[in-house]
Amino acid sequence: MDLRQLRYFAAIAEEQSFTKAAQKLHISQPPLSQQLSNLEDDLGVRLFIRTSRSVQLSEAGSVLLPHVHAVLDRLDEARLQVQRMAQGLEGCVTLGLTGSHFLGTLPRFIREFRQERPRVDVALKEMPPADQLTGLQDRRLDLCLSRGVPADPAFSAELLWHDSSVVVLPPGHPLSQRKRLRLHELKNEDFVFFRLGSSIFADSVYQACLFSRFEPKIVQQVVEVPAVVNLVAAGLGVSIVPESIARLRADAVAICELSHEKDMPRISSSVYLMRRSDEDRQVVLGFAAALSLWAKDSMPAPLSLARLPRYRKTPSP
Repeated sequence: MDLRQLRYFAAIAEEQSFTKAAQKLHISQPPLSQQLSNLEDDLGVRLFIRTSRSVQLSEAGSVLLPHVHAVLDRLDEARLQVQRMAQGLEGCVTLGLTGSHFLGTLPRFIREFRQERPRVDVALKEMPPADQLTGLQDRRLDLCLSRGVPADPAFSAELLWHDSSVVVLPPGHPLSQRKRLRLHELKNEDFVFFRLGSSIFADSVYQACLFSRFEPKIVQQVVEVPAVVNLVAAGLGVSIVPESIARLRADAVAICELSHEKDMPRISSSVYLMRRSDEDRQVVLGFAAALSLWAKDSMPAPLSLARLPRYRKTPSP
């Protein structure tokens, strides 16, 4: 019993005619009859009652037909599923990201993507940036979002949106009315810092401080950007953070542009979509392409700090 015999049997049962079944299958009648005869010999039963006027299913044929339909339907569905996966329309994508990315419009993209491709399951994995790159390398993640690009040919990066680095200071800080600051002007300040080694961004800020000839006086270390901004707002120190996150708390912290001196290591704030260089799954590549297009169309350019609302101390009653 093979699939060709089952398809021939189903066609004869549907058309109730060898001639019409042969026409539907685009074959001549003799091979059709031969294949049916082989199937009947294999099963040891007659599947049709043939008369000069019609072809009717036998009792055995009536029992076999629903099973044949079920097998053929499953095969058709399997073919469609494989084709959808080959086109990136079905499958699973695992995206690593930090909690700060949930504060922006990324969740809206996930919703719109799922509406457009309901057969693609998007699994979001919240984890520290350094763990994301490890997860990408050992294939626990398909993609991740990174503020910075590692110097590793195993990874491929695509810029999603630009973001600048800014200085955030507690309300009422002596430097809070400055529009622009040089990094070395913060050498005597307490720093709320990112945990060293937790991200490319954290390490780039630390290296920039060393370039400016001081080691930051770190009083608190955390992983997430919103936590840094909240601790600064509470008056525990100053910090360097991405502008897009700082402006979410522009009512609670003072924000100043950060001047980049000549040859100073670039503090990487822009967001990149990272994947393995050898990634070839169409569902992953399709998600990456959709996210890149959405980011270009939907994400605003970094705001001019001249347009940012500056913190003003509320007068005492």
